[in-house]
Amino acid sequence: MINDIIYTFLISISPFGEARAGIPYGILNGLNPVVAFSVGLAGNLLIFPLFMFLIDAFNAKLWRFKFYRKQNIRLIRRARKGVGAQVQKYGFWGLMIFVMIPLPTTGAYMGTIAAYIFKLKRKEALLATSIGVVISCMIMAVSTHFSIIGLSLF
Repeated sequence: MINDIIYTFLISISPFGEARAGIPYGILNGLNPVVAFSVGLAGNLLIFPLFMFLIDAFNAKLWRFKFYRKQNIRLIRRARKGVGAQVQKYGFWGLMIFVMIPLPTTGAYMGTIAAYIFKLKRKEALLATSIGVVISCMIMAVSTHFSIIGLSLF
């Protein structure tokens, strides 16, 4: 059981799955849905402060290198194309809704990048990302739990 909790946490904090994969993993491997939700939520909530710290640290140290700057600008362009209209137009609410939608390429990582690119206030961005993550985790936990119940009826 402890292994499933650790794996759920690690998947939930990873950029490849976030809680969209971590919570279903935990529930499908026998964790109580509340435990899987709590662990996935904790991992996903840590993304914004950790990732924002890393963005600041890397930009401060590596911006002077052409390769880093070029890759960073490419990522910024890609993120602007994906989330730019929502976040620029609606600010806090746009960021929250973007993070809340449980689809690939949305979530806490892209929300953090969007907050950095559009220079949203850190506290506002943290709150919007956190609310979006909570709602997204609830959607994933409830939908996974009821999917399992529905499948068990067959």
